[in-house]
Amino acid sequence: MRQSHTSDGVAVSDAPVARPAPPGPRGPGAREAGARRPASREPGAPPDDAELVARSWHEPELFAGIFHRYFEEIHRYVARRLGADAADDIAAETFLAAFRRRRRFDPARGAVRPWLYGIATNLVGLHRRAEGRRLRALARVPAERAAHDHQDRVAARVSAGDVSGDLAKALARLPAGDRDVLLLVALAGLSYDEVAAALGLKNGTVASRLNRARKKTRAALGGVDPMLTTEESTA
Repeated sequence: MRQSHTSDGVAVSDAPVARPAPPGPRGPGAREAGARRPASREPGAPPDDAELVARSWHEPELFAGIFHRYFEEIHRYVARRLGADAADDIAAETFLAAFRRRRRFDPARGAVRPWLYGIATNLVGLHRRAEGRRLRALARVPAERAAHDHQDRVAARVSAGDVSGDLAKALARLPAGDRDVLLLVALAGLSYDEVAAALGLKNGTVASRLNRARKKTRAALGGVDPMLTTEESTA
């Protein structure tokens, strides 16, 4: 069975992954010094995301909690961008990479969920050609249209991953960075602040890219805004 490695050194098999076991093996260096102490919480309350990540520095098996909380939605996001066949491996690789980088997570710079989406989006970026091929193929599939397609119908198509026809063609033509921002808002429901944290961008850059992407897709869809968010770009 052939294996390849990501830039993080994570081995990825080319065999299909139905649902991987959560990361968290023990090994040399797993008990690393200097981990942040978890914040205090109400007695009996489940640990929050940041606490799980911090505690996993010394107890790696606790990172499984992050996996179980977020695997399904990260998998769904990747599947909507690259298709179901690629989603198993890339979602699994997202959590393996997150586990390996868990000491770098800084809750002061954002929450765990956008951090995971940032890793997933970067991995999707390694498959730009595959995403482009998929969008071009979907562009050839005629989408059902109401008499005059309206905003909530297009929004429903995006959120359900029903991207075809003119919408797929418009997404395929967007610059990669603009498409990442638009889809993190439209598919993952991230706020501007969360997208900025996920991609390591300034808020103004997020707003500018989103505004540009909305204008281009709106023009391609005959004036229909494809976005789910009610936030308006200030750029």
